[in-house]
Amino acid sequence: MGLLLRSNISLSRKKELRRLLVYFADVDTLDINSIDWHQRYNRNNQTYRMLISICYLVIKGLLQTQADGSTKLMDFLDDQHMHRLYEKFILEYYRKEFPDIKTSSPQIPWQIDDGYFDMLPVMQSDVVLEYRDKILIIDAKYYSHNLQIQYDSRSIHSGNLYQIFTYTKNKSLEAGSDKEVSGLLLYAKTDDFIQPDQEYSMSGNTIGVKSLDLDCDFNGIKQQLNNLVTQYF
Repeated sequence: MGLLLRSNISLSRKKELRRLLVYFADVDTLDINSIDWHQRYNRNNQTYRMLISICYLVIKGLLQTQADGSTKLMDFLDDQHMHRLYEKFILEYYRKEFPDIKTSSPQIPWQIDDGYFDMLPVMQSDVVLEYRDKILIIDAKYYSHNLQIQYDSRSIHSGNLYQIFTYTKNKSLEAGSDKEVSGLLLYAKTDDFIQPDQEYSMSGNTIGVKSLDLDCDFNGIKQQLNNLVTQYF
């Protein structure tokens, strides 16, 4: 919290931090260079795991002090790591908030007619939600730009669409005709003016393409994720 007060964040957040720091008046600060991050967790301190992880991300994401005495948050996670973090967040959110829905990230088997699987790539799903007779496959995507541009025309990334369509069709064949299987490309919203928000009916399955706005408080993110459950289940 002390580091964030000297970093490049909004004045409203700094004001809130100062208000909270009053409660820590009798708590000493640590030398961030000597912190042992390899904590052991048990039932007595398990609730601190997330807070300590957040502190780790903040500290590791701060550059050295700038010339004016401030610090600046750096882009310390590349797209690959952010993609993994984004995908994991969605998976764990649904596991925690919707215990009645079966939430997993299984490999989807190819539905092969002749039993020949050699050299076929693994279909590793990000998030699969299953409730009663409905299944939703979510493919989480974290990019700098959610749409591809060619000749001033914007369209969904072709590889992403081919992938979710293939996952959905193979899962549908595996599940059988008594299950309704849908696919969803869920992009993290970017600063681009146009964001994907479409739904298609493809060969008997629904394929959705939507963006999740992460630039809001958690209640806003929660509402968006909950709305997806309402829409598909």
